[in-house]
Amino acid sequence: MTNPESGENFGLRQIAGSLEEKNNRLAKGLQDARNRIQELSEQLERLSQPPSSYATFLSANHTDHTVTALVGNRKMQLGVAKLVELGRIEPGQELLLNEQMVVIGVANYARTGEIVTVSLVLGVDRALVKVHQDEERILWLGGKLRSQDIRVGDLLLADLRIGFAIEKVERPDVEHLLLEEIPDVDYSAIGGLSSQIEQIRDTVELPFEQPQLYRDYGLTPPKGVLLYGPPGNGKTLIAKAVATSLAQKIIARDAGGNQRAYFLNIKGPQLLDKYVGETERQIRDIFSRARDRAAHGIPVVIFFDEMEALFRTRGSGISSDVETTVVPQLLAEIDGVEKLDNVIVIGASNREDMIDPAILRPGRLDIKIRIDRPDQHGAKEILLKYLLPTLPIHRSEIHSVSPFQAVDNMAQTTVDKLFAKDNANELLEITFADGTREKMYVSDLVSGSMLAAIVDRAKKLAIKDYLASGEKGIATHHLLNALAEEIRENEDFSNIADPHEWARINGHARGKKILDIRSLVDRQSTPEEQVSPARKQIPAEVSLGDDDVIGKAIHKGLI
Repeated sequence: MTNPESGENFGLRQIAGSLEEKNNRLAKGLQDARNRIQELSEQLERLSQPPSSYATFLSANHTDHTVTALVGNRKMQLGVAKLVELGRIEPGQELLLNEQMVVIGVANYARTGEIVTVSLVLGVDRALVKVHQDEERILWLGGKLRSQDIRVGDLLLADLRIGFAIEKVERPDVEHLLLEEIPDVDYSAIGGLSSQIEQIRDTVELPFEQPQLYRDYGLTPPKGVLLYGPPGNGKTLIAKAVATSLAQKIIARDAGGNQRAYFLNIKGPQLLDKYVGETERQIRDIFSRARDRAAHGIPVVIFFDEMEALFRTRGSGISSDVETTVVPQLLAEIDGVEKLDNVIVIGASNREDMIDPAILRPGRLDIKIRIDRPDQHGAKEILLKYLLPTLPIHRSEIHSVSPFQAVDNMAQTTVDKLFAKDNANELLEITFADGTREKMYVSDLVSGSMLAAIVDRAKKLAIKDYLASGEKGIATHHLLNALAEEIRENEDFSNIADPHEWARINGHARGKKILDIRSLVDRQSTPEEQVSPARKQIPAEVSLGDDDVIGKAIHKGLI
């Protein structure tokens, strides 16, 4: 029989559970309603708040936790909320203000404004700048600029409304023209130019090493050097070696200091601009950069390559007269009012006859050094700069001698072949106006870059032979074969439009008018066809001996 009291308790428990569930739902709904009301209240409060304003930070007073700031054009003392750290605010930074003009936050620097040029630095916090051509102003330097090295001529981003310069701006149209590098080319890396190197060291380095002696004798260090001569013979290398050597002199003078020389490599033709005055402005910027670097006692080398492209003789232009203003600008920079202490201008050209004579007079580029083609001794010296004993050398070359002697023998054999005055090396025949004729040989057109290319070709040929036969290392026949290939690729002289101009560029103008230049190279023949019948009859099974390198080369048809 069922107990009526237990049934009643069960019903009460069900009612209690239902009420608890309803109560939980009501509590959750009430909490959601409160959160929504709070969210709407905050949104309403934000919408009803007055707009915040901005100020520009000048200085901080840590005693009473206030700041001095520019609000518009007014200088004001403002209170600061306790959560704002004064020590992290820098001059020129923007501050966020509430309606009571209390600083409640810190913003960034302005990112837009006008470009101004520094005319004079006034201490660590101000600068005189040129705004327009005829307007100058004194501006505060922003916090980021106060930790940087600001110099005359620098471009700054400025907010003229508040009188602040904010950040330094690099001018890309000048930067891409300057290859500002610290070279590491030593004189020892240059072969075949010992006399020219000695001359340029006496010209450039001696005044830097012994300035007092020059002053005692009333001598002025040269301002510029012109390196001229046929292309590919080391003019750029010498200019870089000058900068490297000057840097080493500084380190020795400063007892191991970290100062270095700078090498400004100017891409000459890119200075030309279609807009009037732009080329001249870029030349001014280049020399301004050099003066800035040299002001700290650091020697600066300004290297103008292909100088005739920029500074050709005034009045010689056919479709343009740009040189009439570009040349005077360079002259004004070299010997104008502003000094060029610790700055040396080096120009390189293979058409020195086209450069304006005013640039080459004494007191400007007054030292002229001809970088001529190497002779037989110089050619061997250059080859040995690239044909190193540390390279893989064929076993037939080093079976009885050291690697040093082997590469010396290989270089000597190559140079002997290159400078041989025989029919195989005949390259051109020049006909002069007086009816005389002169033959030119391969050695008459040799250059340092050609010799470097010969070694590179020999290395590639050695790699191909190794892949084909497994014989590793550079051999003499690789060098001779590379020489033959180099000659074949550079033999196209028969279609010279102006023989006289060609002779001037290649360093063979001798004051006699040239009527014609004829190639003496048989372009139709291949290396195999040029081998003599006697050589072709050598049977393949004949052993020539390991030390008969020339014989092997003859057998293979390489010479």
